Amino acid sequence: MSGRTSLKVAVLKGGPSAEREVSLSSGRECAKALREAGHDVTEIDAGPDLAARLAELRPDVAFNALHGRRGEDGVVQGLLEWLRIPYTHSGVLASALAMDKARTKDIYRAAGLPVVDHVIAARDAVREGHVMDPPYVVKPNNEGSSVGVYLVREASDGPPALADTMPDTVMVEAFVPGRELTTTVMGASDGQPARALGVTDILTDGWYDYDAKYAEGGSRHVCPAEIPADIAALCEAHAIAAHEALGCRGVTRTDFRWDETRGREGLVLLETNTQPGMTPTSLSPEQARHAGLSFSAFCDWMVRDASCDR
Repeated sequence: MSGRTSLKVAVLKGGPSAEREVSLSSGRECAKALREAGHDVTEIDAGPDLAARLAELRPDVAFNALHGRRGEDGVVQGLLEWLRIPYTHSGVLASALAMDKARTKDIYRAAGLPVVDHVIAARDAVREGHVMDPPYVVKPNNEGSSVGVYLVREASDGPPALADTMPDTVMVEAFVPGRELTTTVMGASDGQPARALGVTDILTDGWYDYDAKYAEGGSRHVCPAEIPADIAALCEAHAIAAHEALGCRGVTRTDFRWDETRGREGLVLLETNTQPGMTPTSLSPEQARHAGLSFSAFCDWMVRDASCDR
């Protein structure tokens, strides 16, 4: 979709996932930015009547500001494909793959990208004993925003007391010391190749959890990251490669850990976010600003890049 005409845009936000509040914030910010860009915007809290509301509204584009299950895992993408409404961000398959952390790692490995060891284990087994030598991280295999993440540093700490709200099976992943880095990618569009928007170093007093991501002052973002030029270039190249290997389109953000004591060998990919946060404290809008794109222009690019897979 191209041109500078005003579009009728439905901003999908909220929904039933564990990341509902983040999505509501993202949706509000994106709707405001799209109105500033001159578009006719309707905000929709994605509930059971979503299909009926979209069929009645018939927007030119759906801006997908949903996070978590149903909004980020291919479900709403499938609905939009069925309704033949062009939508922002990745399609059905790429969304489903990227939401599944274990499958994402399989794709990374096949593309020659560096990852850390992990196991998929039953929640009860993880509660009963160490299924991997510490230090390790336990997290849902298909949630984001650090919802339900546990860090076990020492064997003497004992196995984590996982909440009952955790899934029946979880990912247990070797912990990588060092710095938390991230890179946003704008996918190939209008004949132009995919573009990385730089690297951010995320600084916190502790674990980069849900509050650190979204609470005011929860973390400090250094953009551009104060890291060696070759590491920054490697992050950008890996983020583009991950975006393409997963079959993503639109905007994605890939997260890394970097053990600087090991140089280039210390950089590993953690995951690729097909629906990066668009809240006032989110990373991708910050990187876009550093690359010369206002938030309004960033959101405008996304709706003009929108499409259906089929």
